[in-house]
Amino acid sequence: MTEREKMLAGELYDPLDAELVTARTRARNLCWELNATRDDDKERRRRILQELFASGGSTALVQPPFYCDYGSHIYLGQQVFFNFNCVVLDVAEVRVGDFTLFAPNVQILTATHPLNAELRRHKEYARPISIGSDVWIGAGAIIGPGVTIGDRTVIGAGSVVMRDIPAGVLAYGNPCRVVRTMAE
Repeated sequence: MTEREKMLAGELYDPLDAELVTARTRARNLCWELNATRDDDKERRRRILQELFASGGSTALVQPPFYCDYGSHIYLGQQVFFNFNCVVLDVAEVRVGDFTLFAPNVQILTATHPLNAELRRHKEYARPISIGSDVWIGAGAIIGPGVTIGDRTVIGAGSVVMRDIPAGVLAYGNPCRVVRTMAE
């Protein structure tokens, strides 16, 4: 298996592999270009987002600055919104449903590291993240590796989400916990 194949399979891989470094450089250059756009340069932003994301770039709304590792592992539904200063470490796939909103400073982090210090010097791994449709993630929330968040859920500002959160609930805190169900 290539290092990229290992990475996407959730196995330990070498993040300094030349193919991966090239792919991250591509994404960082596209993010830099996106972050340098003006608000009224909508067509240029659209072109960049379509090139950056695996899907959903044609309807995504991204308020720069925005940062990601690869972009090509981010699959967005229709009209996903990222507010200022969001970070997506898409070492594994990140899937986001339609009409989901990310407030400022949200971090979506698929990457993680071995607990063994010697192994951690050269290897890392990742777990995919899935976020449903019509979800609202509050400002400064952190979504950890392997987490699934169900449709129509609201995650409160500053939450640290390290476990799955079901559909149709309000959840917040550190660690993030379900507080109540959402009434339609």
